[in-house]
Amino acid sequence: MTEDMTGVPQEPGSQWYDGEAGPLVRPYAMTGGRTRPGPTGVRFDLIALVTLDAGAPPGVDDDPSLLPEHRALVDLCRVETQSVAELAAGADLPVGVVRVLLGDLLELGRVGVSRPVPPAQLPDERILREVIEGLRAL
Repeated sequence: MTEDMTGVPQEPGSQWYDGEAGPLVRPYAMTGGRTRPGPTGVRFDLIALVTLDAGAPPGVDDDPSLLPEHRALVDLCRVETQSVAELAAGADLPVGVVRVLLGDLLELGRVGVSRPVPPAQLPDERILREVIEGLRAL
């Protein structure tokens, strides 16, 4: 037996277990040591929107290479389109891990990624008000 910093004896291997948090898994263990999402060339910004691809090949959910974290992200996307930041919060995973896992899912054709419309491309508020006033006048 070993002792922790307070002098309390611990069982071998217990340094990987936190009584309140449960077993600890390092982020790099979930990504196989990868820090970037595959060769897809897609940037997963925090505000990038992730949707479940309805045309995904059958049986992707049964793919044995998918980790439980992959499945959690797919389940979160089933509910509604979410940003990368929302997925990270919903899955309780670091954003870097979520980006790598989303890269895997994108390569499998399970999810799609899009960018929100930039504010410069949105119609001017004045034009929208004029349209509303014109519709009311009808």
